[in-house]
Amino acid sequence: LGVNIVSRKLAVAQTPTVEITLDGDTYTIKQTTTVKTTEIKFKLGEEFDETTADGRLVKSTVTLDGSTLKQKQIGDKEKKEKDMTCDRVFSDDDMTMTCKVDDIVCKRVYKRQ
Repeated sequence: LGVNIVSRKLAVAQTPTVEITLDGDTYTIKQTTTVKTTEIKFKLGEEFDETTADGRLVKSTVTLDGSTLKQKQIGDKEKKEKDMTCDRVFSDDDMTMTCKVDDIVCKRVYKRQ
């Protein structure tokens, strides 16, 4: 994605808390760390503008497939930004988030509190 080394190391060192809520047909995903809080609000299947944690403005769409929220981020092609997919798979005990950019895969597991 072009995130600099300092930002990447800072992100890896964090232990984020994720809160997902549903109000009517609008979902909210709020991610909180000691450094930054980000929040997105969306309706399933509807494209929305998202400012990522590293400050990029992307177009996102989230769908629900069984127990998996599937997110597709489209980067600004004029700035040569890359697209990303992020699947959040829910179980009774945790959420496993797998993000992919090209052939790079990142996986993080969040335990239910």
